[in-house]
Amino acid sequence: MPGYLLANEPSIRLGVFLGVLLLMALWEVAAPRRRQEIPRLLRWSNNLALVVVDTLLVRLAFPVVAVGLAVLAQQNGWGLFNIINTPVWLAVPVSMILLDLVIYLQHIMFHAVPALWRLHRMHHADLEFDVTTGLRFHPIEILLSMALKLAVVAALGPPAIAVLVFEVVLNGMAMFNHSNVRLPLGLDRMLRWIVVTPDMHRVHHSIIPAETNSNFGFNLPWWDMLLGTYQAQPKAGHDAMTIGIEQFRIPRDLWLDRMLVQPLREPENTADAQKRD
Repeated sequence: MPGYLLANEPSIRLGVFLGVLLLMALWEVAAPRRRQEIPRLLRWSNNLALVVVDTLLVRLAFPVVAVGLAVLAQQNGWGLFNIINTPVWLAVPVSMILLDLVIYLQHIMFHAVPALWRLHRMHHADLEFDVTTGLRFHPIEILLSMALKLAVVAALGPPAIAVLVFEVVLNGMAMFNHSNVRLPLGLDRMLRWIVVTPDMHRVHHSIIPAETNSNFGFNLPWWDMLLGTYQAQPKAGHDAMTIGIEQFRIPRDLWLDRMLVQPLREPENTADAQKRD
């Protein structure tokens, strides 16, 4: 099984990625939650180009990714679950829950630490909220996130299948809960007990700081509910709320070159920027 996972990991990831991306894109066309004003071609071309940059850098920077490290940990007896010889039926769900908690705490850290927020704010600076927003992360943030994930995998020693399923689910859920799709309100209320829904996560992309600093979960909604960071709805309502942050609010800031250097840039006067661009 470990050899099969390593050999087929890229195709598994790519297949799920493309399948979920296509499904959510079609859903957004068929049942959009909000009207979008910015041309999809502008945002999608640059957001998806960023995915290519992120993927190439991760592959170059890390000779072993999380699934491969999990296999090495199992072979060498590294990590908590391998040391205490935890049965797979228990280690898989516990590993996935703990990895999700780590991602939640990491997300809070990227909001709380000013230097990390400079990286993460690029994700929030998207002026619309749709499936590609869930893929829009600065390459340095992706590298730091991978380094943290590798450290957690080395410490826990989770089964390789748990790491692979978690990463595939995390990627798919990020696209789902960033999508501009309309769910029946009753269904949304029920789903929120087990997964983060688009309406729940959209609050996190509000321009209002108190709302930006809520609903940090990507997969499981429980951490927000248990730890006091949950907000059910945006104050302005989903149709009227403003997406993004106060800085970087011109279409030129949506281009790949501007996104890559954004952590180094200071906010500028919007009116002056519009005149220049």
